Amino acid sequence: MDKREVKIDYTVYENSCPSAYEAICRKAVEVIPNAYSIYSGFSVGSAVLLENGEIVAGTNQENAAYPSGLCAERTALFYAQSVYPGVKVKALAIAAFNKGIQTEDVVTPCGACRQVMAEVVKRYGDFEVIMIGRDRSVCLKASDLLPFAFTLL
Repeated sequence: MDKREVKIDYTVYENSCPSAYEAICRKAVEVIPNAYSIYSGFSVGSAVLLENGEIVAGTNQENAAYPSGLCAERTALFYAQSVYPGVKVKALAIAAFNKGIQTEDVVTPCGACRQVMAEVVKRYGDFEVIMIGRDRSVCLKASDLLPFAFTLL
């Protein structure tokens, strides 16, 4: 038997976001009202900073035929890859409101979003993920969110 361990490095920012990513953190919060979350009341905004300086945002979109909706992170990443194919993702920020109030703790991506991020990492290289809460944010590498991601290649 060969026992191993997975360690994840992350940074906590009290009452702020990383200064290099303030614009996408603001954008992630700014787009939250565009979410279509009439069933859960949990509205999520996400913003992606691309290597070319463009910022692309997305929100969660629910559907009565659950789980036909789409998370904010995947909305933003898929839109970025559609409009700017081949452009590397530099960072992604995520923020949420629960019934109109910003979440106290950071909001983390679901498993499906983590898998999509893993595929983006595979295609273009690693990027920062900033998870935003009311009183703090957490920053880590996308590759650390799903250390044993599914892959075909």
